[in-house]
Amino acid sequence: MSTYTPKASEIQRDWHVVDAEGLILGRMASEVAALLRGKHKPTFTPHIDTGDHVVIINADKVVLTGAKATDKNVHDHSGYPGGLRTRAYGTFLAERPEDAVRRTIRGMLPKNRLGRQQLRKLKVYRGTDHPHEAQQPQPLAIDHAKARTA
Repeated sequence: MSTYTPKASEIQRDWHVVDAEGLILGRMASEVAALLRGKHKPTFTPHIDTGDHVVIINADKVVLTGAKATDKNVHDHSGYPGGLRTRAYGTFLAERPEDAVRRTIRGMLPKNRLGRQQLRKLKVYRGTDHPHEAQQPQPLAIDHAKARTA
């Protein structure tokens, strides 16, 4: 018996909408990364992009737990000597929530051509409005990641 490998024509891609309001950033990102890779499908193959499209709305209402907002840093380097810019993750999340969510999910994908291809299927929006109504997305319920309001 040989190992089954799906062909490009056999891959079914669904659309999922994730409402990030009140969700913990890392827990949401790990589930979204699994959807983008296609790990939830029985036809998952590590070297083929079998994943689904994911639309994240309300990215500005995502939550960081603990002291990550002040203790965790984001580093960017321009490539020039002395070009390292460092800022707190809470500041980065407040200024550019779409980029913060995308960056977190990107870190959980493969670091090669396949990961870049999978990341193209991710759409992140600050509010509830998005232009992807025509694809008839399926809402995704992430229940365990609701943040505490205490």
